[in-house]
Amino acid sequence: MNKVTVVPGDGIGPEVVGSACAIIKASGAKVEFEEVLVGLRAEKEFGTALPVNVLESIERNRLALKGPTQTPFGGNYRINIERVKNGKESRSDYPSIAIALRKELQLYVNVRPIKNYPGVASRFKDVNLVIFRENSEDLYVGNERMIDDNTAEAIKIITRGATERTARYGFEYLKKTGRKKMTIGHKANVMKLTDGLFLKAGQDVAKEFPGLACDSRVIDALCMELVIKPESFDGLLLANLFGDIVSDLAAGLVGGLGVAPGANIGTDCAMFEAVHGSAPDIAGKDIANPMAIILSGVLMLHHIGEIAAADRIEAALTKVLEEKKHVTRDLGGDAGTRRFTEAIIAKL
Repeated sequence: MNKVTVVPGDGIGPEVVGSACAIIKASGAKVEFEEVLVGLRAEKEFGTALPVNVLESIERNRLALKGPTQTPFGGNYRINIERVKNGKESRSDYPSIAIALRKELQLYVNVRPIKNYPGVASRFKDVNLVIFRENSEDLYVGNERMIDDNTAEAIKIITRGATERTARYGFEYLKKTGRKKMTIGHKANVMKLTDGLFLKAGQDVAKEFPGLACDSRVIDALCMELVIKPESFDGLLLANLFGDIVSDLAAGLVGGLGVAPGANIGTDCAMFEAVHGSAPDIAGKDIANPMAIILSGVLMLHHIGEIAAADRIEAALTKVLEEKKHVTRDLGGDAGTRRFTEAIIAKL
């Protein structure tokens, strides 16, 4: 039996995560859930948006299913974490819950499958790609400082080791799932040292996988090609900031963030999450679409070897989307979160 730390999050998080958990239970998967509190509710109750017991729970269970959390824009907002780990006391602060979890749990690669589903409106057909985003460094980690009142600086760090482990995970994933080609996105024409190292390290790892093709694109050209012929891409390897941006762009190719799952994988732990926002304006109204977190749950089940349950859930979801009788408003129907969930469970 696999124990999963459930992190409902903010806004619509508890509703959509509750939907995913109900469907996973109904699938017959051998999992049980341990719920913890993060985000705004945790801040009110414990004085911090990310209590230490959350990290301890995920480290103990090695699996987490996470809903969306809310992070303020701008200002000096930080999440402070103080804890004893491996017998040593540590203190760290981070700009968001997501970054704190990734760094503290050493979740070094973000995996974002992007594919068309029947019944989900899109400008494109036959899109089926996977994005592998390096998670631990680059500009996105928020290593910034004010030089003076009118000047801010951000430090971009790329290391061979971090790039290689992400690339290796990506190529192994492509090989395991029968995919054929990795495309490395970069800006090495301008950032010759940092992105140059990212490109070279990725290409070096590609040599370990002679059965897979590997090419590269300058990041702006890659974005252009993605909105012209997305069906031509298979796997994408990207640094942290570019990966964050391109992942959301790619979600827009297949219907938006509401249909896009995500996973953050480390050596010891893995966290599966919906990548959309917390949508506080519709929280509690039974209208949120739980598809992204349901598919994140499918990724989690594949990760732990519950293949049959994962395939059953995806097949049931696909059938409900095809019939379009019990889907949420954003998918062209009039069903609420609960009815959508019940329809999927009925198909199981």
